[in-house]
Amino acid sequence: MNFSSKLLEDAVNEFSKLPGVGQKTALRLVLHLLNKEQEEVNQFGNTFIKLKQQIKHCTTCHNISDYVVCEICTSHKRDKETICVVEDTRDVMAIENTAQYFGVYHVLGGLISPMDGVGPTDLFIDGLVSRVAAGGIKEIILALSPNMEGDTTLFYLYKRLKEFNIPVTTIARGIAFGGELEYTDEITLGRSIITRVPYETAMMK
Repeated sequence: MNFSSKLLEDAVNEFSKLPGVGQKTALRLVLHLLNKEQEEVNQFGNTFIKLKQQIKHCTTCHNISDYVVCEICTSHKRDKETICVVEDTRDVMAIENTAQYFGVYHVLGGLISPMDGVGPTDLFIDGLVSRVAAGGIKEIILALSPNMEGDTTLFYLYKRLKEFNIPVTTIARGIAFGGELEYTDEITLGRSIITRVPYETAMMK
């Protein structure tokens, strides 16, 4: 793609680094911003600078938050005895959109993937084990994407949590293998949470 301006080219290159954004889409976005008033462009840029500088991760569940402890963890309306374990913040948002789950979460920050050099120590697994060891937890729901990395992580977590003698369940497989939780429609995901099954039962299927 030929550019009439080095500044324009640099801006397009930065936008095209975003996932799913090619150069044509990046160019369209940059030209759109160029047509905006200076104040609007400043606000656009400052929003992301503020996000990067001020965003926090909940010290309890590791979800992205405006506060040291997120609003879900501090809410009196949430069932603190049930923890739903997910890969990342996108999965928390997907499950919250179903309006079918009222417990709290634990965000792992990824999935075990030896091919990508991601092991158990790279994730927030020890924090989950510590929460369970502290007592007061009656169920752990493992809500991970049904793919190789998700299944590997499920098995590892089950082995780590088995000693505590509390129910460890997994969401029902209404989601196709290889799918991602964040892209699953709300009805299917909601039903998968409601019809969750013990992990040992899921392994035998």
